[in-house]
Amino acid sequence: MKQQANQIRAGQVIEHDGRRWSVLKQQIITPGKGGAFIQVEMRDLKTGNKTNERWRTADTVERLLTEDKEYNYSYEDGDNLVFMDPETFEQFMLPKDILGDQVAFLQDNMKVIVNLVEGDPISVTLPPQVTLEIVEAEPVVKGQTASSSYKPAMLSNGVKTMVPPFIEAGEKIVVRTEDGSYVERAKN
Repeated sequence: MKQQANQIRAGQVIEHDGRRWSVLKQQIITPGKGGAFIQVEMRDLKTGNKTNERWRTADTVERLLTEDKEYNYSYEDGDNLVFMDPETFEQFMLPKDILGDQVAFLQDNMKVIVNLVEGDPISVTLPPQVTLEIVEAEPVVKGQTASSSYKPAMLSNGVKTMVPPFIEAGEKIVVRTEDGSYVERAKN
């Protein structure tokens, strides 16, 4: 679908030079002399390379339609992750590196949101929080409980995080999938 360049917004996916790009930032610049133009920072969906591009505001670009669909994570297959459509039971694979560090927070049968561009999966969004067990936590240093200090702990998925001093090994906690930080004790 064609749209004017001045309608480009962050989060959109556009086609430019025969490749698909995810728009990260856009800025309309009005110089003192001459016409306004839009500067767009974007990332290539295949290679992950970033680039900046300029268009006059009257130029047109090809905007691709995106769709978010819920899938279930099934299993890991080498360097790929296998996801299943809960309605049709169709499966597809995505490379592990599409998730980066968040891959450690994937759990069997976890519901995830897959961003599709014209039917092709381009990104995966995990739930904002997951519940994990503490497998290893350092003992509390006497006198440390008065301050709001945190201690290192190892989660069941191998990720290290900082937890409050009252958290012990064997307890389940809620952590953010974005950065692995402690949220609260699990309720149950």
